[in-house]
Amino acid sequence: MSHSPQNIVVVGGGVAGLATALRLAPAPVTLIVASPLGAEAATGWAQGGIAAAIGPDDRPDLHAIDTLTAGAGLSEPHVARRVAGAAPAAIDWLVSLGTPFDRNANGSLALGLEAAHSRRRIVHAEGDGTGRVVLETLARAARDCPSIQVMEGWRATELLTDENGRVAGVAARDREGRVAALPARAVVLATGGLGGLYASTTNPLGAVGSGLALAARAGATLRDMEFVQFHPTAMAVSGDQRAPLAGGPAPMPLATEALRGEGATLVNEHGERFMAEVPGQELAPRDVVARAIFAELAAGRTVMLDARLKDVERRFPGVVALCRANGLDPARAPIPVRPAAHYHMGGIRVDDAGRASVPGLWACGEVASTGLHGANRLASNSLLEALAYAAWIAEDIAGQDAASPAPRPAGAIRPLSPARPEIRALMDLKVGVVRDAQGLEAAAARLGALADANGDDLSLVALMVTEAALRRIESRGGHFRADHPTPAAVTRHSETTLDRPEAGDVRRVA
Repeated sequence: MSHSPQNIVVVGGGVAGLATALRLAPAPVTLIVASPLGAEAATGWAQGGIAAAIGPDDRPDLHAIDTLTAGAGLSEPHVARRVAGAAPAAIDWLVSLGTPFDRNANGSLALGLEAAHSRRRIVHAEGDGTGRVVLETLARAARDCPSIQVMEGWRATELLTDENGRVAGVAARDREGRVAALPARAVVLATGGLGGLYASTTNPLGAVGSGLALAARAGATLRDMEFVQFHPTAMAVSGDQRAPLAGGPAPMPLATEALRGEGATLVNEHGERFMAEVPGQELAPRDVVARAIFAELAAGRTVMLDARLKDVERRFPGVVALCRANGLDPARAPIPVRPAAHYHMGGIRVDDAGRASVPGLWACGEVASTGLHGANRLASNSLLEALAYAAWIAEDIAGQDAASPAPRPAGAIRPLSPARPEIRALMDLKVGVVRDAQGLEAAAARLGALADANGDDLSLVALMVTEAALRRIESRGGHFRADHPTPAAVTRHSETTLDRPEAGDVRRVA
């Protein structure tokens, strides 16, 4: 391993980390990835596509309006306009790297429709394989880039700071227990989300908010931690088919939203299309659809997605393969579905250049709170956000004076949580699709006790989500309080920092 203090460290091997590392070229980058490059990143599981206003009937301002509408009052208008405006160039960049997007007979990019979009603007690759195809393309480009050194099988354990509190490097550990301290002139966190904190999730189980814990313990401000998006149509396969792992149930296979964009409908066990009278029907915003399904399930009715569409096997090969692996045939019978934790709208608060509140630290992708998603992410905006901010972060770091980092020594390595199965079950039960004060208070008390006893990151991140949900006494976007079912008159972000980062004490900031 060869690492210079003048290197830039990027943590995370999904689309956000890979795109940032590539955009930083030819500056030297050390890319830290916990798994083999291209494996176990949520990007590879993304069945949706990339939203881009490139159709003849579309414009970036229309894309921005749809983003703001879905964001339920918390998306930042200038961020929505800026990201939507960057989408066509992001697609062109991926094409220049050799990404094989789906095309029409005339050679133009094929555009799909997804929930809450007013136009067909979703760019796909291999039907529902967009995330995997984009990840493979970026991983191949990163391996071929001479300025990128990849440290596979290493996990960042601490952000190292200098005597002035500036982030000046990363401490990391590999699977054999070896520890390395990597001084760096800049650190970019691209560690993904936190769906793995929930028993019912579509995310890789490694997605437990590790980057959020790293940033919080370094003194960074986190924003809107309470907003978790639950994908409405995770496949409700049986426990035998979805065998529990050591940390609890395995991730749930996903029936992509694009199925509903092409005409799939939701029905209950009586064959009733319960979304028929809801504005937008099956293509209403995700939080609306998730709560409608949750209500059916709470009433004791099963819910199914009728995806018996023309050419479903050719158009959605990934979904069909997942169904058949779990004993289902979507071409012959509806798919049983229910909501599952899918995406975190909150994260490390960053500015327009991706800078966190702590000098020397940037964040990209799901781990960041840019102001784009607000209270409810618009479908297929996540890969776009990562691609857009990767370019802006690289430009900002390139314009910084090259510091000479002198980080303080790393502290003790924190333990893995011994209570992971309990935390996942608790988050499902008390901090899920529908919340209330009683459940949140009980969850916060238990998570606080676990965090105090174990000092682990999982308990800390789960506690920060729960505390933020308890403080938001209203319903908005992905955060629904049964005891306060309407939005508050005043729209505001929530912020969280730690009183004593080394101890993980949570301080609430309105």
